[in-house]
Amino acid sequence: MKEDFLHYVWQYKKFDFSDLTTVSGEVLTISNCGNYLQQTGPDFFNAQIVIGNQKWAGNVEIHIKSSDWYLHHHEKDANYNNVILHVVWEHDTPVFRKDNTEIPVLELKKYISNKELEKYQSLTSQKSWIYCERQIDTIDYFVFQNWQERLFIERLERKYRPIEQLLKETENNWEAVLFCMLAKNFGLNTNGETFLKIAKSIPFPIIRKESVEVENIESLLFGMADMFPVDAEDNYTKELKKRFYYITQKYSLNEIITEPVQFFKHRPDNFPTIRLAQLAMLYHKQQNLFSKVIVAKTVKELCQLFDITISDYWQTHYQFDKASPKKKKQFSKSFIDLLLINTIVPIQFAYAKSQGKETSESLIDLLREVAAEKNIIIEKFSNFGIKAKNAFETQSLLQLKNEYCNHGKCLQCAVGMQLLKA
Repeated sequence: MKEDFLHYVWQYKKFDFSDLTTVSGEVLTISNCGNYLQQTGPDFFNAQIVIGNQKWAGNVEIHIKSSDWYLHHHEKDANYNNVILHVVWEHDTPVFRKDNTEIPVLELKKYISNKELEKYQSLTSQKSWIYCERQIDTIDYFVFQNWQERLFIERLERKYRPIEQLLKETENNWEAVLFCMLAKNFGLNTNGETFLKIAKSIPFPIIRKESVEVENIESLLFGMADMFPVDAEDNYTKELKKRFYYITQKYSLNEIITEPVQFFKHRPDNFPTIRLAQLAMLYHKQQNLFSKVIVAKTVKELCQLFDITISDYWQTHYQFDKASPKKKKQFSKSFIDLLLINTIVPIQFAYAKSQGKETSESLIDLLREVAAEKNIIIEKFSNFGIKAKNAFETQSLLQLKNEYCNHGKCLQCAVGMQLLKA
């Protein structure tokens, strides 16, 4: 038994109202269960009840056991002084207010039907992957669609937090924040944090000034990552090392990231050398990239921003000093999609939020144009009948699994609520 089930039962009146009594035997009538605000303090606000012949208006607190009141230290919290009813599954001890008056208790287990209990137990019994895996594909289409939209906004809010932190660190320099976010996502899961450290180690005004020559940006990125081979023989590598030494002296840069980048298990096109070289070319070709990202409204416009070819040296190399057959190594569609999902859309959302503008619908429409992501979570949902058609739906499903299913929050989920109401 979990408290959220009791919250659900109380909020939606899923118990027998006909003959209620408190544990002390007084007749209890519920006029209004109160408002479920899910904030600090009692669970339900502004409830109205009658005990005996006395009318009460105030708050209701819900626990599994009466003794949880003391376990949670509510007796020391002034927010609980106006609780008029303590609703519990099992009454095991009297509870008193600060003025030593006893709080009336309703023991709810006497009034919940076996049918409601069976539905709850069926939903929360252990399954192979998620609790509702046998029923999730039965949920009403419009209920699930509305829930996906809310999940998507929740996921954007979660992605907003690191952007907010970067804004503080860069004194609200949106161009610098975009550079850091792009760097992180160019590094993918394996090198993302290292790439972010590299980007943060170079003040963005330096990137802007040195972007006239792509070799200067490459030298900064590779040098700060400590990626130059000690005994390099080819002229390009030697030239980049010279430029790096000059630029670091010029701007007094000394924070080299000694955390090694990872090549292992990456396809050559995802090697950190290639991704950093692409990032350098992007900032060489696209001046004021943030402004362009913000005004772009379609996937086509955004894709055009990443229509670049890597520098000549990296067309014939995957690593320093090791030649390979020539390949332009342009951004793949799947990589651009990844950047749209994890960088561009969150940045657009964050900027609109800072301006007090609502962009949820336009961002949903934007990601409906982007192909569905492919990963084990999306594959599992597909196996249980939920087949994502685009990136908006996959982002919603990732939020559902990571923030609700993984934590057993069935009664805070529209799917779980719908199944219990059935």
